[in-house]
Amino acid sequence: MSNSIIYLHLQLITPLHLLHPQPMHSNVKVGLSLGGDSVGGGSCYFSPSSVDSWVSNAVSSLTKIIQEYNLDGIDIDYEHFHADPETFAECIGKLVTTLKNNGVISFASIAPFDDDEVQSHYLALWKDYAHVIDYVNFQFYAYDQGTTISQFMKYFQTQSSNYKGGNILASISTDGSGGLSPENGFFTACNRLKSQGKLGGIFVWSADDSKASGFRYEKQSQALLAAPR
Repeated sequence: MSNSIIYLHLQLITPLHLLHPQPMHSNVKVGLSLGGDSVGGGSCYFSPSSVDSWVSNAVSSLTKIIQEYNLDGIDIDYEHFHADPETFAECIGKLVTTLKNNGVISFASIAPFDDDEVQSHYLALWKDYAHVIDYVNFQFYAYDQGTTISQFMKYFQTQSSNYKGGNILASISTDGSGGLSPENGFFTACNRLKSQGKLGGIFVWSADDSKASGFRYEKQSQALLAAPR
């Protein structure tokens, strides 16, 4: 299954706004992202006091938000940690499992990138809970600016091996921060991966930056994914 995932901040968005796409586009799914790089000008840390209390609080608060906003899933995007990989894996794994078992979410994704600390935490999660994670939104745009097609293909193969059996999404940033750009062949690489049956979808970061160009690359991603192989 191929998917184009677009991320929006929930500022100024009401539950009614999220109901609007559903009648016309029944295949649209909206997710809530946990974590991120920063909040209030400082790093956003994953810092649980205990596994049980963190999971209990997360299940309670997320269930309320997800049901109020008619959401479909969650994306795990913690990038800074005040907990070891095993604690992170246990907290996130139990959270996703509980939300799925309760029928609160239909999908869960993770958004790691190539950093030793980040990878140690997400690979620990993947080791024990890969069966409840639907998509790996790997941040390939965190690689150096000027990445070539051949480098990108190697990076994709490496992360496919790390997250073996997962739906690995190619990713692009519309703020021009790094990775393989459209000008340097991002969609050429995606077509190549698709022809090989390896492309799990395309992850675009972010809608805030894409709006000025009319979501050009989101539309191009959808067209590529929808076209016959």
